Amino acid sequence: MATVHTVGYNISNPTWYKVYPIAEGNRQSPIDIVPADAVFDAKLSPISLSYNNCTSVSISNNGHSVVVEFIDSDERSVIRGGPLENMYRLKQFHFHWGGKGCRGSEHTVGGKTYASELHLVHWNAIKYKSFGEAAAAPDGLAVLGIFLEIGDEHRALHQITDALYMVKFKGSVTDFKGFNPKCLLPNSLEYWTYPGSLTTPPLYESVTWILLKEPIYVSEKQMGKFRTLLFNGEEEDDRKRMENNFRPPQPLRGRTVQASFK
Repeated sequence: MATVHTVGYNISNPTWYKVYPIAEGNRQSPIDIVPADAVFDAKLSPISLSYNNCTSVSISNNGHSVVVEFIDSDERSVIRGGPLENMYRLKQFHFHWGGKGCRGSEHTVGGKTYASELHLVHWNAIKYKSFGEAAAAPDGLAVLGIFLEIGDEHRALHQITDALYMVKFKGSVTDFKGFNPKCLLPNSLEYWTYPGSLTTPPLYESVTWILLKEPIYVSEKQMGKFRTLLFNGEEEDDRKRMENNFRPPQPLRGRTVQASFK
């Protein structure tokens, strides 16, 4: 989960630490959330999402996921509350998923994996001048994570899956205007939160993770559309289907996971 990166992308690459020593750092993500070990904190307020004036711009294939970008030059789309000291602006969202019939979430809950995981990436524009600067700062990013479980079709997700054929190849980008991610939220905004990192290089330890307990449901057919994307550019001969683009859980290393609910 990053827009910045410089080495060949292999999501399960165990040698990342050779280029990015922080891969073995103390606040790496994702993690396995153990509900029984999560600490309820009565001081944690509900999270508040102000997405009413959201302005999506484009959808693209960045070689490791499909990304929907937003205008982030002002406070039109922000997250606040919960563990956050101030509001954070929505920059983009993207997904992680597995192979056919396989699980593909990055975080797990009590060892349980989900079909997919959606990440809504926000940055601290109060303290930092740019997304790039925020991405390297310990309080720079806030990522809202939503689990996707197989079930009935998700009507709102069709807007995304119907556009995927236009961004099949790495590096492809097309206009994608008027999409509001509010339609991808579950009914409950109860959450777990912990300090973590980007899950793709450069793996900066800059993320306050906010993971919603309640998943949303999508059909197997809808998930199949994500697997029509390719890791490769159009000019490359060796074409590889985009799947299993998730990093496995990393050691907790003494961190506390807090819960907004009992």
